[in-house]
Amino acid sequence: MKIGSDDKKNETLRKAALEYHAFPKPGKLEIKPTKPMANQRDLSKAYSPGVAEACIDIKEDLSAAYKYTSKSNLVAVVSNGTAVLGLGNIGADASKPVMEGKAVLFKKFANIDCFDIEVNEDNPSKLAEIITALQPTFGAINLEDIKAPDCFLVEELCKKNMNIPVFHDDQHGTAIVVGAAALNALKLTKRNFSDIKIVCVGAGAAGIACLKMLITLGALKENIWLLDTKGLVTLKRAKLNKEKEFFAKESDLVSLSDVIEGADLFLGLSGPNILSPEMILKMAPKPIIFALANPDPEIIPEDAKKVAPDSIIATGRSDYPNQVNNVLCFPFIFRGALDVGATEINDKMKIACVESIASLARMASTAEAAAAYKGENLKFGADYLIPKPFDPRLLPVVAVSVAEAAIESGVATRPIEIEEYKRSLQSSVHRSAILMRPVFEVAKATFRRIVFAEGEDERILRTVQDIGEETQDKPILIGRPEVVNRRIEKFGLPIKAHRDFELVNPQNDPRFREYWETYHSLMKRKGITPALARAIMRTNTTAIGAVMVSRGDADSLICGTFGQYLWHLKYICQVLQTPGLNPIGALSMMILESGPLFIADTQINFQPSPEQIANTAIAAARHTKRFGIEPKVALCSHSQFGNLDSDSGIRMRAALKILDNQNLDFHYEGEMHSDLALDPELRKRILPDSRFDGPANVLVFSNTDAASGVRNILKTCAGGLEVGPILMGMGNRAHIVTTSITTRGLLNIAALAGTPVKAYG
Repeated sequence: MKIGSDDKKNETLRKAALEYHAFPKPGKLEIKPTKPMANQRDLSKAYSPGVAEACIDIKEDLSAAYKYTSKSNLVAVVSNGTAVLGLGNIGADASKPVMEGKAVLFKKFANIDCFDIEVNEDNPSKLAEIITALQPTFGAINLEDIKAPDCFLVEELCKKNMNIPVFHDDQHGTAIVVGAAALNALKLTKRNFSDIKIVCVGAGAAGIACLKMLITLGALKENIWLLDTKGLVTLKRAKLNKEKEFFAKESDLVSLSDVIEGADLFLGLSGPNILSPEMILKMAPKPIIFALANPDPEIIPEDAKKVAPDSIIATGRSDYPNQVNNVLCFPFIFRGALDVGATEINDKMKIACVESIASLARMASTAEAAAAYKGENLKFGADYLIPKPFDPRLLPVVAVSVAEAAIESGVATRPIEIEEYKRSLQSSVHRSAILMRPVFEVAKATFRRIVFAEGEDERILRTVQDIGEETQDKPILIGRPEVVNRRIEKFGLPIKAHRDFELVNPQNDPRFREYWETYHSLMKRKGITPALARAIMRTNTTAIGAVMVSRGDADSLICGTFGQYLWHLKYICQVLQTPGLNPIGALSMMILESGPLFIADTQINFQPSPEQIANTAIAAARHTKRFGIEPKVALCSHSQFGNLDSDSGIRMRAALKILDNQNLDFHYEGEMHSDLALDPELRKRILPDSRFDGPANVLVFSNTDAASGVRNILKTCAGGLEVGPILMGMGNRAHIVTTSITTRGLLNIAALAGTPVKAYG
């Protein structure tokens, strides 16, 4: 049989999916220890006899389990496989890939550990008994893919008999995301929940839960029309379950075509091709259509748009705008519930989740989301009702709002300090947050004018938005107004020139004559003619920014998002270098899983002299203290404590003598291999009387090849996050970033630039 192109494509996708699940090892989860297990001492604490101490404490106080075990961060994803995706009742065994996938999403988006539990039990009462018996193990339960109406009973019984959160995501997760999308759709169309007619096709768990959520948000029961496979749910029907009975109408209408007349919102959780274009024409103006059946929606969005161009449409698919995806909700509502020790997830917590998700869509998108969804318009509107799953703000915003709601509603058993909690979640999203906190605190208390040479760059524009939220500094952008304004509009940023930032037009600035004359006066005996000075002040934004700093029109310059580092350094030195200010070296803070590690000199001195090495070490130690870290500086070379008379070894030993002749207030040692610097046990074997204990946290290398090589290896192979480079020696008047820098990296540099030198010694 000849296979068509679609069949070949589907078979290719099927093969790729199966290989993904099978290799390099079967499944999508594994268990890893969180404590060291390297020797007999570790073993005696992890198991017998040490484990008994934790057992005794828990026996005396059951809440101690949250202190001594993983319970406070452990969720069970439980299913009996009776309603799996669009596959139906495929059984518990076949549901396991889905449950593993759910567990992976918990870990990925909210760092919650999960066990997937598949149970061969179709009796809802017995299933509830099994789940209830698991309470000692877990901090919360996520029910998944249990058919309706059984799922209602299972959840009801579990919630009644358990003192931990029980959440059926198919119901409430879907309802929360639908609620957020509906909230924003009504804002766009200037409607109120209490005024709209809602028609829902699909009376299963998700449909019922969505309607209940819309009522909680303000919709009126009498304005809701529910249809199932038999048509309109009416009171004339026999043997209605209580969920359907709640929405049953006293009506002779039967078909969707009859009921849809004048509807403001269509909610579909049924099957494909249920809603026709002709039906849409019967709806109210600017109809809201949530066609959420997967994989094929109740109507294809293109068909809906043909008859109602002003319609607002959401689907369950990722290839259309406004994907209603439960991952926007469940990791974060569980995160907030777990962190305050909530005994349940109540309506107040769900509403907090709805409102926080909806609010994120109305904010300007983040650089991370923009990068993840390149080419998509992430500006609030008909095609962007709800945020994207990879928006990093979901965790801190949603989890915090849920935690607050839990505390306010009295179901939290571990109340927390909300601001500190918010900061901790932000640090889990942005690894630099904790280490940068002291710098940001100083930046918030001071006012400095920071000029960005590449003001047209998207990353710079997004950084300006963040600066307004995180610091008191005033950004100054060098760029063409028409380009800057066009890009602000394109990226949907809420910033505005001359309100949120100053804009310097290099092609037409009233200070042009003063600037080129300043530059010419500095460079007239170095081959720069007046004509060339004028040309540079029209075209070279780094030189313009440096002149602004030199004249006092700005306090610090940030440049380097494109171009070579030393090219930018050339103009900074021409304008800003003085007998008291000269580039000592470039320092990068690499944030690793084990903690921060400072690397120098990565850019400035290719083959530094002993004096330059010593000055780099002193400057690096000074900057390390800015982050609240006590510096331990290692002079790194292939030579080790005098064993080689190599060029680098000779220079490093000479640098050590220079340091020894000064009264320094930090620890340093050298020369040594980098492994000895980082491994104190190994260092003790080689040099027992080393000048400091523990691992070094500042590595100063004998050339830029070694320093930049280590920096790049740490970034690419060890997952290191870079803060920097920090240009040392220029009095915080200029910093040169690298072309790979992110928006968050630019914000960190801006905070560093926004700190007066006197604030850090």
